[in-house]
Amino acid sequence: MNKVGFFQSVRLKLILVYILLLLLGIQVIGAYFAQNLENNLEQNFKNSINERVQWLTYSLTQAFENEMERTDDEVTLEEEVQGILGDFDSSDIQELFVVDKNSRILATYGQQYDQQDNVGQKTRDSLVQSTLLLGDPKDKIFVDEDNDRIFVRTFPITVDDETVGAIYLRARMNEIYTQMSEINGIFAKGTLISLTITALLGILVARTITRPITEMRKQAKKMAAGDFSQKVNVYGSDEIGQLAVTFNDLNDKIQLAQATTEGERRKLSSVLSNMSDGVIATDRLGAITLMNKPASNLIGQSFEDVQGQSLFDVLDLNDQITDISEVQDTGSMLVDMSTDEQYMVLKANFSYVLDERQNMNGFITVISDVTEQEKVERERREFVSNVSHELRTPLTTMRSYLEALTEGAWTDKEIAPRFLEVTQNETERMIRLVNDLLQLSKMDSKGHELFKDRVEFTEFYHHIIDRFEMNKEEGITFERNLPKEAVYVWMDKDKITQVMDNIISNAIKYSPEGGTIRFWTKKYNNKLQISVSDEGMGIPAEKVDKIFDRFYRVDKARTRKLGGTGLGLAIAREMIEAHHGQIWAESKENKGTTIHFTLPLVKKKRRGST
Repeated sequence: MNKVGFFQSVRLKLILVYILLLLLGIQVIGAYFAQNLENNLEQNFKNSINERVQWLTYSLTQAFENEMERTDDEVTLEEEVQGILGDFDSSDIQELFVVDKNSRILATYGQQYDQQDNVGQKTRDSLVQSTLLLGDPKDKIFVDEDNDRIFVRTFPITVDDETVGAIYLRARMNEIYTQMSEINGIFAKGTLISLTITALLGILVARTITRPITEMRKQAKKMAAGDFSQKVNVYGSDEIGQLAVTFNDLNDKIQLAQATTEGERRKLSSVLSNMSDGVIATDRLGAITLMNKPASNLIGQSFEDVQGQSLFDVLDLNDQITDISEVQDTGSMLVDMSTDEQYMVLKANFSYVLDERQNMNGFITVISDVTEQEKVERERREFVSNVSHELRTPLTTMRSYLEALTEGAWTDKEIAPRFLEVTQNETERMIRLVNDLLQLSKMDSKGHELFKDRVEFTEFYHHIIDRFEMNKEEGITFERNLPKEAVYVWMDKDKITQVMDNIISNAIKYSPEGGTIRFWTKKYNNKLQISVSDEGMGIPAEKVDKIFDRFYRVDKARTRKLGGTGLGLAIAREMIEAHHGQIWAESKENKGTTIHFTLPLVKKKRRGST
């Protein structure tokens, strides 16, 4: 877990909230104060203007009243009004002029009108026109081109309730806003000082609140790492203090629970690791959550590869189980994991995992390798079937011929001898079959014994070939490619003689007329390879490896016709493997077959027999 920076901490957030609340309060008070102060200053300014103009209005009213009684030798209204304005003095008023009821300017006041340029001219100001027309004072505030706030007001001059003139004045309000600016500056400085003090106090308050939380966070990190040795400090009995007490209690309970869980986990891990069978655990939906090493070896995938996948997909059970609820009822089933290179059968046993409410929370699958048992069982079934088939054919033939003889065929001097000959051949065939079966049974039970001698194999090989060459058909040729040097091997002469008899007999049986049977040997890696090749019908590529299986025939009808039992090469394989050798075949259809087998050579340093 990364360290929390100050700008991401709760402490900063508390300080900011504290400051913002204070700032909000100050701003609300300041806005209310400033608004009311501005209104009061403006009102005082207007009242001050009105008071100054009140005397002026009175004097001008008297002047307009005297206008009705004025004689020619007296001063004119314009001169009298100008004299009144000359006595008027106000630094706030920028401009002031008096107009008669015809909007003609009678006199002016202010720097802008020192030259009296506008006296006698009519004004078109809308406020003046409105005041003359309605007899009411008018005012407005605007900002001029110098960015100064200007206050404009008009006052009516009435005589006997008749508006006979008006006063127009213009005054700057800069002093008001200068005062406002100074007051706002003072207020801003006070706010800054308040915020600074508040921030310092906020840091202290926030630290008091966040310190226990920080300690609990550090302890939580240690707990996550498995360290339960320390506890957080309790600083009081408030909510945070009670949280610290609860946190320490939680620390103790988690420590106890983890110790218990760890002990159970170690027990389970030990059991799973030392089991020879594979164990796969899934959740209630069938997704794999646990798998031991034997299970990984059996299915050929690691736990990381199958974690989260459906057990039905991994074991390819979708054709056998359509719904997860069927698992418990199934109990166990065989799973074919065979590939093109390897035959493998697994047995899967299923059992539910129930939660505290007795609801299915997943299931455990125990898988074991039953490939050998299945092979043995399959071979047993095939063996029984093949033996039954092989014995049934000659027995049926013998029964048919014996029934014919019993029914009178024995009196026929031509038919009877032939029937008896067939019966004798079938009897001999059954005897050979039974002898082969007994020999295989003896070899399977390890009841046979090898009597190995140091044998010069080239001379032995010639002797075997000579024996067959004396009785072979004239259309078959033997070709020998044997070394002239002496080659010594350790072997049981009787057993190897039987092996070679089976191989050469098959080569002769399946060789066509005019065919050649070749014999040769080759030394490599302290072994001697013996090979016998014919030019017969050959064997399809997909069946070559099966010819050493018991009762296997490439062409069953032809093999049986030639008197074969289907056990000769199976016996040969057992005998060669008993000599720690290997036997195999190479063949192409219509191009013949070659049988190879190896025997261990005698090492030069060894002398004598075993």
